[in-house]
Amino acid sequence: MELEKIRTQSDEELIGTQSTAAEQLFRLRFQKSLGNQEGVKKLRVLKLDIARAKTVARERQLAAEKSANPVVRNVAPAKSTRTERKHAAATAVAQKGKA
Repeated sequence: MELEKIRTQSDEELIGTQSTAAEQLFRLRFQKSLGNQEGVKKLRVLKLDIARAKTVARERQLAAEKSANPVVRNVAPAKSTRTERKHAAATAVAQKGKA
């Protein structure tokens, strides 16, 4: 299935497409284990369809979360230096001794 066709589906249709492809994939794997080599090439196509459906669903989920939450900058805390960590540890020990 083409990506544009998957993108135009609603969430319910997307879930249905994913479950249908997963069921077909299961059946083909079962047939393959029984020795039936018919439809082996379709395995790859089905796996790609499932991956595309999951990708589109995840994109929609991220877009919904992004629109629900205000813009938050990811600012990592500054790394402390070795001297700062030693000082903090010494201060903690000194305060513990006072108590």
